Amino acid sequence: MPLDRPALVADLGATNARFALVSSAGVADIRILPCRDFPSLEAAIESYLDQVAPPARPAAAAIAIASPITGDQVTMTNQAWTFSISGMKAQFGFDRLEVVNDFTAAALSVPQLGPGDFRQVGDGKPLPGRAVGVIGPGTGLGVSGLVPTREAWQPLAGEGGHVTMAAVTAREEAVLTWLRQKHRHVSAERVLSGMGLTNLYEAIAALEGEEDAPMRDPPGVTEAGVAGRDPICREAVDMFCGMLGTVAGNLALTIGAFGGIYIAGGIVPKLGPYFDQSPFRERFIDKGRFRSYLDEIPTYVITHPTPAFLGLKLVLERP
Repeated sequence: MPLDRPALVADLGATNARFALVSSAGVADIRILPCRDFPSLEAAIESYLDQVAPPARPAAAAIAIASPITGDQVTMTNQAWTFSISGMKAQFGFDRLEVVNDFTAAALSVPQLGPGDFRQVGDGKPLPGRAVGVIGPGTGLGVSGLVPTREAWQPLAGEGGHVTMAAVTAREEAVLTWLRQKHRHVSAERVLSGMGLTNLYEAIAALEGEEDAPMRDPPGVTEAGVAGRDPICREAVDMFCGMLGTVAGNLALTIGAFGGIYIAGGIVPKLGPYFDQSPFRERFIDKGRFRSYLDEIPTYVITHPTPAFLGLKLVLERP
């Protein structure tokens, strides 16, 4: 269905809320608002609409949110915002309001990406009409996929970021053992996210007997590691990349992702060429007897700045 008038789209993470207006002409009026500045999603929406001042209030909206969508009441996993879908629809006078998991939107963006919107890491060639996997470390870890049907691509809505993280090396086992002493369950998200980089750094520092190592936030770990200024940060970043390869390989095996694995989220694109030379791809294919199976599956980093908006536009264009 063509979007004859602008519709509101929002991509909600735990740190930032991204808003835009979409129509048949494309995406416009993008704004990024820090979640901490607003007591609720409704307040953030009002602020955005006041800023862009569209000629008429949007009659349709689509929201991608870092949370499972299981009913009318939605509560974000890593943010205090909660809202009622029906209540929001009534409050803003929307004729149509779609709410989807943020990685459902990311997955739906993949068929719409242009050649300059992603780059390949390693070998492999996609097979047309085969399943696609999407994974992305950011504030949390999002996981989704696309399965081809006769009519259209069908996105998978799950919470794969919370699978149990498994170690491949003795060093990883030592790190995960240390983390298990602090957390009841060490999920993939516990190490493959912004907080995950900090967790890996703290665990490695403790194992090295560096209890007085300076506290570092995720950008600090990444910057010092990529630049080679701190060996603990370097090991944390390399371990992050290797573990991501393991989990991405698991996803590829699980859904038979011969259409490729796409990496979204805010962390990996910022690693740039460092990621391409990291342990990621080797760990992706390192599955014993299924190494040759995975060697055929390409892996990509999404470089488009706002892929979720492409996915949300498609959500609204569907009947």
